Amino acid sequence: MFQATLGRNSPYRIYNAIEKARPVLLCNVIRTYISVAERMNDAYTKAHKTLLGKKLPHDVNIKGVFACNELDLREVRVYGFDYDYTLACYKPSMDFLLYNLGRDRLVDKLKYPEGIRELEYQPGFAVRGLHYDVSKGLLLKLDSFLQIQLGSVYRGLTALSDEDVMKLYKSRTIPLAYVESARGGVDASSKMVQLADLFSVPEMSLLCNVLDYFQRHQIDFHPEILFSDVKTSVQNCHPIMHRLVQANVSEYLELNPDIRKLFEQLKNNGKKLFLITNSPYNFVNAGMTLLVGDDWIDHFEVVIVQARKPRFFTDESRPIRMFDTETGVHLWDRVTKLERGKIYCEGTLKQLEAITGWQGKQVLYFGDHPYTDLADVTLEHGWRTGAIVHELSHEIQTLNNDEFKLNCNWLQMLTMLIEDHQEIEDNPMAKNVLDKWIEERDRLRMSVKRAFNHQFGSVFRSGNNSSYFFRKLHRLSDIYTADLTNLLNYSSDHLFYPRLNVMPHDYNTVYCM
Repeated sequence: MFQATLGRNSPYRIYNAIEKARPVLLCNVIRTYISVAERMNDAYTKAHKTLLGKKLPHDVNIKGVFACNELDLREVRVYGFDYDYTLACYKPSMDFLLYNLGRDRLVDKLKYPEGIRELEYQPGFAVRGLHYDVSKGLLLKLDSFLQIQLGSVYRGLTALSDEDVMKLYKSRTIPLAYVESARGGVDASSKMVQLADLFSVPEMSLLCNVLDYFQRHQIDFHPEILFSDVKTSVQNCHPIMHRLVQANVSEYLELNPDIRKLFEQLKNNGKKLFLITNSPYNFVNAGMTLLVGDDWIDHFEVVIVQARKPRFFTDESRPIRMFDTETGVHLWDRVTKLERGKIYCEGTLKQLEAITGWQGKQVLYFGDHPYTDLADVTLEHGWRTGAIVHELSHEIQTLNNDEFKLNCNWLQMLTMLIEDHQEIEDNPMAKNVLDKWIEERDRLRMSVKRAFNHQFGSVFRSGNNSSYFFRKLHRLSDIYTADLTNLLNYSSDHLFYPRLNVMPHDYNTVYCM
């Protein structure tokens, strides 16, 4: 019986054989671990060598006009313009003026602490397109999928950790109803408000400064009340701002002699021009006189001031009124025709179309605000639209930097390495290599982000995705550019083609359907 248990396959013999083989098996496992890690390091070295031998992308044309939708200028008979940040580009002094007026009003009118008067404007802190969570008192950036860009959430001037952000929101993705109102835009019923125009940037900087002051001095406050007070203070200062700018317009307005050239080129090609702005006549007159000359009104078929956009585009029955430039009075006579050289105010787009006959794709309207200027005219009235995005100049300058291009190329290649080698199973040496790659990728992503803005990154991108701001801009504008006068580089019969939207499943293929 005892000898039987010592047969070829007895447990004793198997155990003894395993014990003898264990060092060999362990060495083989270690060799496998090392081999995989070495192959990963070789792939990394090869990729880096390829990077250095790879040509950098061509520079982007800083004076380019970029298409979101196909646009044939031969179909456009009428060109319309907003004024602020479309025809008129302001110097940084405008931001300081609005900030200082709003800050002092908080102290003088609303009796905020005197120490707030010492808070200085911080240019470059905020960027356009951010969202402010009114109830939580947070400034943050969302991408096109309504995901929070972690590392870019601020309470006052203090960045929140990723852990704190997740505790507050429970998820990186914000529900659509929390961001947008029922009608699809951003209004008083939204939980968040967006910095959709450049006038809102100094306002948001003031809000963050005051909130930071309250936190540092342990002053209790309600985030919604603080937001309302700051917003009201800055907006109520606009009439004061108008008067100060009128008195010294060259201190605040960037000179651009090409505006007149653009008007003349369009008119010489048989195009009609009109101006619709929310700003008052005297303010517009001072700026347009500096930009174009005393005869600026003669370039336009129609000039409408104090239009109250977006209500101008959505209201049905608010009559157009004539404005007496001598007395400053809104006349009460019925307006049945629109005359060149006259100034009008208020009214509706429906009336404008009825009187002029300008409709649909024959009209191209330029503005800087995606909602106030562009949304209703393109979605409800079929006008073609152009967005003026002044930040685009800074973005393109950054994109054209050789070091930035190199970092972006390496970031893309490193991401592909991580993707291709992530199935490493239970290999601690390979996992160590992979973890180092991921850490390097995180550092690169932060470097690329901060090249645009230290706190919030690019206006147009959020990580691998487009920003929420660009998502709206892309939907609501047919073309966009950094400066209106970039149109001078294109003929009046130019056809703008958008780039092919390559989908994830066809990235190796280029085709048209």
